Amino acid sequence: LLATADVLSLHCPLTPGTRHLINRESLTRMRRDAVLINTARGSLVDYVALADALRGGLLGGAGIDVLPEEPPVAGHPLLAARLPNLIVTPHIAWAARESRQRALDEVVASVRDFLAGGHRNRVV
Repeated sequence: LLATADVLSLHCPLTPGTRHLINRESLTRMRRDAVLINTARGSLVDYVALADALRGGLLGGAGIDVLPEEPPVAGHPLLAARLPNLIVTPHIAWAARESRQRALDEVVASVRDFLAGGHRNRVV
């Protein structure tokens, strides 16, 4: 998959098995004109390796909406480098009015269900 994908977009949870899923080795397997998009979890990507790959022309570009620490720490490898083939956006997809309303609606529904003796959204 890595060798043939035009775009690799990450949409998975961060677990011990997915931490640095995209690393120096996987980046070298990708096409030189491929684009990596991460809107899932920051630590899915080894950002030092990504910065090196972008700087070295091993990857066409990247779009990043999440970092391991938010707000990012000073000197973060993606923010410290001038990389014209990189777009970093703030992780605020949840901030749309519709998303916030949906979150509130879910909280209300879960509380009502709990008070009624239900088991909605309970993880035990």
